[in-house]
Amino acid sequence: MKKKPVKERIIETALIMFEQHGYHGVTVDQIVDECGTSKGGFYHNFRSKDELLYHIHDVFISYLLNKAKESYDKETDPVSRLCAIITSFTRIFDLYKPHITVFYQESTYLKGDFEERINEKRDEYRKLLLQVLREGQSTGDFRQEVPAEISTMAIMGMINWMYKWFKKDGELSIETIASIFNDMMIHSLLTEKAMKLGRGDRFLLKTEPV
Repeated sequence: MKKKPVKERIIETALIMFEQHGYHGVTVDQIVDECGTSKGGFYHNFRSKDELLYHIHDVFISYLLNKAKESYDKETDPVSRLCAIITSFTRIFDLYKPHITVFYQESTYLKGDFEERINEKRDEYRKLLLQVLREGQSTGDFRQEVPAEISTMAIMGMINWMYKWFKKDGELSIETIASIFNDMMIHSLLTEKAMKLGRGDRFLLKTEPV
């Protein structure tokens, strides 16, 4: 079997070790010993352990932001945009759960320019989601009495908490979980008029025929 590239092995090893022992509980020497490379190999790919932690964070945040932008451009109405963004947000836990877990456990150790760059992307994502909700309120699709700012934080908090409980081998698939989240948001946010017009019908959970 072909050996994985050094950078990939370093990242995979660091994810496991950071999650188990914490960022400050792991040294570069321990990482290179565990993954079978050298300190030279480590510093060829990362200037420091801080840059490695930044990379772990940046991989999934950049992917998430790009997917949200793709959803916004692909869909043509606020309801479809919101549901597509929620779906892509949920799916990331199937792809990058170790990265996300390390992020929430160790993000306080990210400092300086690294912290600033990550926060900029997180803020850009939050603003895009907020924009979609406000657009939906202006079109009459989303309820005006529910503040868009609160809805934004509620959606992000609801999905982010998956890092605590989602398991790939669990009872529910990632697609089913995304559908549940969308169903919840549609029933919470859509106006009666939008519901009657079937704005979110394709994202609702399907009921079994009696």
